[in-house]
Amino acid sequence: MSDVIRFYSVTDDHGWCSNFAPYPIQLRGKTWATSEHFFQAQKFEDARDQEEVRQARTPMLAARLGRDRKRKLRRDWESTKVSVMREAVRAKFTQHEDLARLLLDTGDAKLVEHTDQDDYWGDGGDGSGRNMLGRILMEVREELRRQRA
Repeated sequence: MSDVIRFYSVTDDHGWCSNFAPYPIQLRGKTWATSEHFFQAQKFEDARDQEEVRQARTPMLAARLGRDRKRKLRRDWESTKVSVMREAVRAKFTQHEDLARLLLDTGDAKLVEHTDQDDYWGDGGDGSGRNMLGRILMEVREELRRQRA
């Protein structure tokens, strides 16, 4: 694996990798403006909290609402957050053919969410983070590749 593709801002060359990228997804009977909206909403048990996040005007606002600890977090969130993220990312890349092609076109490059703001979903800015979003993107790329083989 030679190439590394770093992404973070939606305005970057690979900004479409970001959960903030403006690609609506259909999941669980609803339309979500971005994969970020879906992911953040799933943190909550309360349907009203979920709906408020779903209707947030921007992904940044959805993220802010998702981090609001006055709202009751699902008890199982820590154990389910990766599968929720996988569900969101898979929906985004299977529901938008242009994105599926862009993802497949990254070949075998390592995909890295490059940010010092997050050492779980991203690389922590210095490569020490877990890069879970990048890993999920690479998993979904592999799924797409297998489906098309």
